[in-house]
Amino acid sequence: MHRPTAALGAAISLALLLSACGQSAPPPPPAPQVTVATPVKRKIIDRDEYVGRFVAIDTVEIRARVSGYLDKVHFTDGQLVKAGDLLFTLDQRPFQAALDQARADLARAKSQADLANADLARAQTLIAQKTIAESLYDQRVQAKRAADAALQAAEAAVKTNELNLEFTELRAPVSGRIGDRRVSPGNLVTGTTTGGQTLLATVVSIDPIRFEFTFDEASYLRYQRIAKDAGKADERGTKLPVELRLLDEKAFEHKGSIDFVDNVIDATSGTIRGRAQFANPTALFTPGMFGRIRVPGSAEYEALLVPDTAIGTEQIRKFVYVVDGENTVRQKYLELGTLQGNLRVIRSGLEPGDRVIVNGLMRARAGAKVTPLTEEQMKAQQQQQQQKK
Repeated sequence: MHRPTAALGAAISLALLLSACGQSAPPPPPAPQVTVATPVKRKIIDRDEYVGRFVAIDTVEIRARVSGYLDKVHFTDGQLVKAGDLLFTLDQRPFQAALDQARADLARAKSQADLANADLARAQTLIAQKTIAESLYDQRVQAKRAADAALQAAEAAVKTNELNLEFTELRAPVSGRIGDRRVSPGNLVTGTTTGGQTLLATVVSIDPIRFEFTFDEASYLRYQRIAKDAGKADERGTKLPVELRLLDEKAFEHKGSIDFVDNVIDATSGTIRGRAQFANPTALFTPGMFGRIRVPGSAEYEALLVPDTAIGTEQIRKFVYVVDGENTVRQKYLELGTLQGNLRVIRSGLEPGDRVIVNGLMRARAGAKVTPLTEEQMKAQQQQQQQKK
């Protein structure tokens, strides 16, 4: 009973196998599409970035030259002032009185000098006629000299008291922003020249302003060689154009120039101090403010650049995927340079004609086949698909 059934099953299996052998295998899936682009050729300058701080060109402490009681304050704390603006006034009455006394002493000294001159003139006439003794003539000469000396002393006293009266008005020595007043009206201000002068306020210049930063010895040597190659070794990197951005800015939009490089390298840190100058007409930059400066680190040269997003990382090595003539993905290791916007400078490892995969990296692997399309071809294909829909 079971033998015919088994034979029938075997016959059916054989027929199915023979019919399957007559059909073709399913086609392999198409190679994945990737977007490729050749490296961009561009003349660039490498730039180094450093963090630094703004400093004022002029910082002046306002201190009185004479002692007295503070009478008036002529500014608002923190305001911008111009050179020559009146800031403080001391009580002028004692100094005016001293000046009036000195002028009175000067008038008396002039009168005595005039009298001594007249006496000497008469004595010269009489001595010529031999009607007075020579000793009396000598006394008249000495009296005239004493009167002249007293006159000079009185004139000096007047100038001194005029200066003291002038010093009771304290004016801004430079243009800039003044801080808060340290002394209120009515307080005694000490103005001795031997020290201990009372600090009244501080003025810092604002426009232009300087930016100080430090860089290492290797960078210093590189800048020196760049200046030497440009025939400007004596400038030591000064006059180089620089760019700056503040902590809340993304672009280096402020332009300035290097105006000073220190003459010694700090033995402790191995760095040297540099300084740049920037215009500050809106008073945006404030002394003590941090910023980031970008300094030219090379002469201009032609470089290859690729999108920074196309670069992969394998441990400590950087690479890109390129597509060869047979549409096979190859891996190329690179030596990277600086970042120029969203493009990365490639120092070595890439050829100008290489087709670099810039989009579709997740679908690419070394040794696999791909369908490379340029960005224009990819856009055209997408438009066709949208039209079909």
